[in-house]
Amino acid sequence: MRIQIVDAFTDTPFTGNPAGVVLLPGSTAFPDPGSLQRVAAEVNLSETAFAHPLPPGGEADWALRWFTPSTEVDLCGHATLATAHVLHTAEAATGTVRFATRSGVLTSAVQGDGTITLDFPTAPLTPVETPAGVAEALGAAVLSAHDTGPQVGDLLIELADERTVRELTPDVRELGAHSRRGVIVTAPAEDPSLGHDFVSRCFFPNVGIDEDPVTGSAHTALAPFWSARLGRAELTGLQASARSGTVRTALRDARTLLTGRAVTVIDGELLTAL
Repeated sequence: MRIQIVDAFTDTPFTGNPAGVVLLPGSTAFPDPGSLQRVAAEVNLSETAFAHPLPPGGEADWALRWFTPSTEVDLCGHATLATAHVLHTAEAATGTVRFATRSGVLTSAVQGDGTITLDFPTAPLTPVETPAGVAEALGAAVLSAHDTGPQVGDLLIELADERTVRELTPDVRELGAHSRRGVIVTAPAEDPSLGHDFVSRCFFPNVGIDEDPVTGSAHTALAPFWSARLGRAELTGLQASARSGTVRTALRDARTLLTGRAVTVIDGELLTAL
């Protein structure tokens, strides 16, 4: 069975966020979840995506699930982008692809410039008091805190500036006590002329990911947060991890469009049957 490693939200190999992608052609159901989890643990990336085609005529074209090395997750942007990239490069799909997921039907569409746009639900933001210990765990002063709702499950923390975000060396274990998945930190871009409007980093210890390189799902919360502050519906976010990557966002009320590129870096064979 074919397995590919795709770097998402980048067009440069070894940057962006790598995801494993396994297509299960001709399948009408997923294998045992334990088998999928073992493959994801072996791949040991932030997420590994598994997809199989659905019968024609339904509300979706492919069923899609995502697993971190330790658990299945409800929503994942970069592995969805990677799956769409694999489907199109393998000519297994054309145009818009509809995915049936634990977060409802999500779509991907290839644009004329080769980028892929995902249509995801916008995360609801609720202002909250900064939990005790968060500033200390981050090692930085907190300007504001927001809950991102059950689907994303993160605590969104606003920091003073881009330099502070980039230089954080947080106590990741401590951060995990304050949300279901983890903590997003963000600040405005120091110099928007460099091509991004805001920066972020994401720490998800509760799903086995100390720092995620580029997080599409986090941008469903970052988009409404920064669109409200900057007064624009369309923005570009830079996730300032060691690998780094960019996500173009377009806020459409209850939906957020996430646009990026992807590149396949490994194409191999899974020798153990699922």
